[in-house]
Amino acid sequence: MWLSLLLLVIGFLGLVWSAQKFVEAAAVTASHLGVSTLIIGLTVVSVGTSAPEIVVALLASFEDSPDIAVGNAIGSNIANIGLVLGVTALVVPLPFNQRVLRNEMPMLIVATLLTGFCLFNLVLGRLDGLLLISMLALILFRMARASKNNSNKILELAEEELGDLPEMGHVKTTAWLLAGLGVLLLSAHVIVSSAAHIALILGVPEMVVGLTVVAVGTSLPELAASLEAAIRGRTGMAIGNVVGSNILNILAVLVVPAFVHPVDITPTAFWRDYGVMFAFTALMALFAYGIGAKKEISRFEGGVLVTALIGYYWLLVVQQS
Repeated sequence: MWLSLLLLVIGFLGLVWSAQKFVEAAAVTASHLGVSTLIIGLTVVSVGTSAPEIVVALLASFEDSPDIAVGNAIGSNIANIGLVLGVTALVVPLPFNQRVLRNEMPMLIVATLLTGFCLFNLVLGRLDGLLLISMLALILFRMARASKNNSNKILELAEEELGDLPEMGHVKTTAWLLAGLGVLLLSAHVIVSSAAHIALILGVPEMVVGLTVVAVGTSLPELAASLEAAIRGRTGMAIGNVVGSNILNILAVLVVPAFVHPVDITPTAFWRDYGVMFAFTALMALFAYGIGAKKEISRFEGGVLVTALIGYYWLLVVQQS
């Protein structure tokens, strides 16, 4: 048990490090190939924020543990709102900027509803994967169209994301790309194997481990990034990063088990776990559109999110005891 927990921690550390290096090297490689800063920012960097969840889902599906993949996707969305936004808002209130209110939040709401439609028959299959990935393609298409009308603003955001990338030659970039990918895959394998072993020892479903331990572990990079942004006064980025990550968790991460290893969903998993994810998303939308003149997550509302997350985890523990 303790060895599995130690390996899990080592896996998370390796996952965070390798995901950062892989995304950096991929962005530099794209730059060497002449890809514009705008396109790199919209694709490589944005998708790279969900690289840990995507790779864990891929390895879990191939290693016959698709429940961990599904639990990780749903649990990461819950943790991103309850843990990342909740804790960060306790430090400093988080305002919603107009771009998030107009674009990203409606996309997240629609993606969450589409997920409920796909899971309602208690099967996550290839047709569901096709629906989810089609919405992802539609969102990327809309982003590309929006970039033409707001190219200066989006270019500034992309350059801000890419500003800290190191300068590397072709050979060094290729080496870091392969090293990052290799450690990413190895770390994901360690996480999935350790999580499955912990579930076996504790006698709990793999999905519960995915919803809790794996989900929180893969959400820690978002927590660190959001806290850093808030401390530096860039509070508007925190909500945008989480909303974007949650969209990708649904449309990119859930697609993996849907295509690689279709999985049956228990009624409890749908009504309890998807229901909680929907409730957290609805609560965030309420903070964004319906409460108060200021469109922000206040310290009190951050406390509500953290308390709700603790309550959800307590419910999981009680139901498994």
